[in-house]
Amino acid sequence: MMKQSFLLLLMVYCFSVMGCSKTTTSPSPPSTGGGTTNPIAKRRPASIGIVGDSTNMVKSTTGGMVLMGGGADVDAAFKWMIERSGGGDVVVLRASGTDAYNPYINGLGNVNSVETLLINTKELANNDTVAYIIRNAEMVFIAGGDQSDYMRNWKGTKTEQALNYLLNDKKAPVGGTSAGCAILGGFYYSGETGGVTSAQALANPYDANVTLYDNDFLKAPYLQNVITDQHYLTRDRDGRSVVFLGRINKDWKTPAKCIAADERTAVCIDKDGMAKVFGDYSVTRPYSYAYFISSDAGKQPEQMEAFKKAIWNNNEKAVSVYEIPASVNGGGNFNVANFKANEATGGKWYWWWIDNGVLNKKDQ
Repeated sequence: MMKQSFLLLLMVYCFSVMGCSKTTTSPSPPSTGGGTTNPIAKRRPASIGIVGDSTNMVKSTTGGMVLMGGGADVDAAFKWMIERSGGGDVVVLRASGTDAYNPYINGLGNVNSVETLLINTKELANNDTVAYIIRNAEMVFIAGGDQSDYMRNWKGTKTEQALNYLLNDKKAPVGGTSAGCAILGGFYYSGETGGVTSAQALANPYDANVTLYDNDFLKAPYLQNVITDQHYLTRDRDGRSVVFLGRINKDWKTPAKCIAADERTAVCIDKDGMAKVFGDYSVTRPYSYAYFISSDAGKQPEQMEAFKKAIWNNNEKAVSVYEIPASVNGGGNFNVANFKANEATGGKWYWWWIDNGVLNKKDQ
């Protein structure tokens, strides 16, 4: 009887004092960084891997940009960025893929950390913590993939704002390869409806896949009047880039420029706009060139219309082109701030023009 009374008292105590272990309030959700001093201490959304110290390190940085043409990565270009990062935190951005860049970049220089963020939705691109991580990076590299994913998911978001802050206010080095390079120009080709070849663009400059945009995304220094192209010689993209310039001339009344890099090639632009070309060029492998292409307001395309072959002749001098071969230590010099011919060294000048849908070239 005493045992029964004791058990009854114990049960009453459990229900009245502890509620039989049942919680009466819901746990607080993890912070997304909206109102904390250091939100990444609690949660790292979009992160798919980090090497090194996750604690934010503050280092002074020197601005610069890397336009990499895709294919094999250029070690020297990453070392160039790491030097300008001050050895702080490196963030790799992508919309698909893995964290494979983490150990690669970490092995090229002394940095506090390398982290990859997979930002493949608008929700993640607008996440406060994601923006916090980007804004506090001392170096950002945008991986290859599909540039339309970046445009679709990042444009008009806090990720875009964070990148523009790094480029223009913090002045940290920012680079990209292939698709990541494509979105760094003020003018850019999105590829959102599918890729376009030179042959297609030359045959019909208003092909449905020639999707061009005018300065509505990233605001990289010196690149607001520039469109970029990648995998250049490897995929015969020279014709399409001239068509892009012709379309920009006609549609937006702007004599734009183009910076194009082949695979295994990187154009490194310092804080003053001076560019050098890094890569593994050799005379036995005629790939690893970069091209600096200038159009002129006084040289408009003669025919740049839908369903008609492009014509942009102007006495066989439609656009002026400077070709620089890459080298391990950086080839040539080109002033991206003004595209002045008399400041270019280490390369060769050409004239390019289009006759009846065919791209032609000659020495200057």
